[in-house]
Amino acid sequence: QVHLMESGGGLVQAGGSLKLSCAASGVSFQWHVMSWYHQPPGKERELVASVSPPDGRTTYTDSVKGRFTISRDDHETTIYLQMNGLKPQDTGVYYCHAKGIGTVDFWGTGTLVTVSS
Repeated sequence: QVHLMESGGGLVQAGGSLKLSCAASGVSFQWHVMSWYHQPPGKERELVASVSPPDGRTTYTDSVKGRFTISRDDHETTIYLQMNGLKPQDTGVYYCHAKGIGTVDFWGTGTLVTVSS
Protein backbone atom coordinates (compact mmCIF):
# COMPACT_ATOMS: atom_id res chain seq x y z
CA GLN A 1 0.00 0.00 0.00
CA VAL A 2 1.42 3.36 -1.04
CA HIS A 3 1.43 6.17 1.48
CA LEU A 4 2.88 9.64 0.94
CA MET A 5 3.09 12.18 3.75
CA GLU A 6 4.24 15.75 3.16
CA SER A 7 5.61 18.10 5.77
CA GLY A 8 7.57 21.33 6.01
CA GLY A 9 5.08 23.88 4.75
CA GLY A 10 4.48 27.16 6.50
CA LEU A 11 4.51 30.94 6.27
CA VAL A 12 7.62 32.66 4.94
CA GLN A 13 8.48 36.10 3.66
CA ALA A 14 9.32 36.65 0.02
CA GLY A 15 12.95 35.78 -0.62
CA GLY A 16 12.96 33.20 2.14
CA SER A 17 13.42 29.45 2.03
CA LEU A 18 11.54 26.32 3.00
CA LYS A 19 12.34 22.63 2.69
CA LEU A 20 9.48 20.26 2.08
CA SER A 21 9.70 16.56 2.85
CA CYS A 22 7.67 13.63 1.58
CA ALA A 23 7.94 10.42 3.56
CA ALA A 24 7.08 7.60 1.17
CA SER A 25 6.15 4.00 1.89
CA GLY A 26 5.11 1.27 -0.49
CA VAL A 27 7.13 2.76 -3.35
CA SER A 28 10.53 2.07 -4.79
CA PHE A 29 12.64 4.94 -6.01
CA GLN A 30 14.07 2.49 -8.53
CA TRP A 31 10.67 2.12 -10.19
CA HIS A 32 8.61 5.21 -9.37
CA VAL A 33 8.92 8.72 -10.69
CA MET A 34 8.58 10.97 -7.67
CA SER A 35 7.33 14.51 -8.14
CA TRP A 36 6.19 17.65 -6.41
CA TYR A 37 3.10 19.46 -7.65
CA HIS A 38 1.92 22.97 -6.74
CA GLN A 39 -1.70 24.08 -6.59
CA PRO A 40 -2.06 27.85 -6.24
CA PRO A 41 -5.30 29.12 -4.64
CA GLY A 42 -8.18 28.75 -7.08
CA LYS A 43 -6.02 27.23 -9.80
CA GLU A 44 -5.15 23.85 -11.24
CA ARG A 45 -2.45 21.62 -9.85
CA GLU A 46 0.81 21.92 -11.81
CA LEU A 47 4.00 19.90 -11.94
CA VAL A 48 6.95 21.60 -10.27
CA ALA A 49 9.77 19.06 -10.21
CA SER A 50 10.43 15.36 -10.71
CA VAL A 51 13.15 12.86 -9.94
CA SER A 52 13.20 9.76 -12.13
CA PRO A 53 14.56 6.25 -11.77
CA PRO A 54 16.96 4.71 -11.87
CA ASP A 55 19.62 7.39 -11.88
CA GLY A 56 17.75 10.19 -10.13
CA ARG A 57 17.56 12.49 -13.15
CA THR A 58 15.73 15.68 -12.20
CA THR A 59 13.46 17.97 -14.19
CA TYR A 60 11.88 21.31 -13.27
CA THR A 61 9.25 23.63 -14.57
CA ASP A 62 10.76 26.86 -15.89
CA SER A 63 9.37 29.07 -13.13
CA VAL A 64 11.37 27.30 -10.40
CA LYS A 65 14.62 26.53 -12.20
CA GLY A 66 17.55 27.84 -10.22
CA ARG A 67 15.41 28.31 -7.10
CA PHE A 68 14.04 24.86 -6.23
CA THR A 69 15.90 21.59 -5.87
CA ILE A 70 14.28 18.16 -5.71
CA SER A 71 16.24 15.34 -4.12
CA ARG A 72 15.69 11.90 -2.74
CA ASP A 73 17.09 9.87 0.11
CA ASP A 74 16.96 6.26 -1.03
CA HIS A 75 17.72 4.90 2.43
CA GLU A 76 15.02 6.90 4.16
CA THR A 77 12.62 6.73 1.16
CA THR A 78 12.05 10.42 1.49
CA ILE A 79 11.73 13.07 -1.20
CA TYR A 80 12.67 16.67 -0.56
CA LEU A 81 11.98 19.98 -2.21
CA GLN A 82 14.36 22.75 -1.21
CA MET A 83 12.73 26.05 -2.10
CA ASN A 84 14.87 29.19 -2.13
CA GLY A 85 14.08 32.71 -3.26
CA LEU A 86 10.39 32.16 -2.61
CA LYS A 87 7.92 34.46 -4.32
CA PRO A 88 4.29 35.24 -3.47
CA GLN A 89 3.24 33.29 -6.58
CA ASP A 90 4.77 30.18 -5.01
CA THR A 91 1.94 30.25 -2.46
CA GLY A 92 -0.30 27.21 -2.49
CA VAL A 93 -0.55 23.59 -1.54
CA TYR A 94 2.35 21.34 -2.47
CA TYR A 95 1.64 17.69 -3.15
CA CYS A 96 3.95 14.72 -3.32
CA HIS A 97 3.21 12.36 -6.23
CA ALA A 98 4.39 8.91 -7.17
CA LYS A 99 3.85 6.97 -10.36
CA GLY A 100 5.35 3.72 -11.53
CA ILE A 101 5.14 2.10 -14.96
CA GLY A 102 1.61 0.81 -15.49
CA THR A 103 0.40 1.97 -12.10
CA VAL A 104 -2.08 4.55 -10.97
CA ASP A 105 -1.11 7.94 -9.59
CA PHE A 106 -0.50 8.20 -5.87
CA TRP A 107 -0.88 11.48 -4.00
CA GLY A 108 -0.15 12.81 -0.57
CA THR A 109 -2.57 15.11 1.22
CA GLY A 110 -0.44 18.19 0.67
CA THR A 111 1.31 20.83 2.71
CA LEU A 112 0.47 24.53 2.57
CA VAL A 113 3.11 27.12 1.71
CA THR A 114 2.29 30.78 2.12
CA VAL A 115 4.73 33.42 0.89
CA SER A 116 4.04 36.95 2.06
CA SER A 117 5.16 39.98 0.09
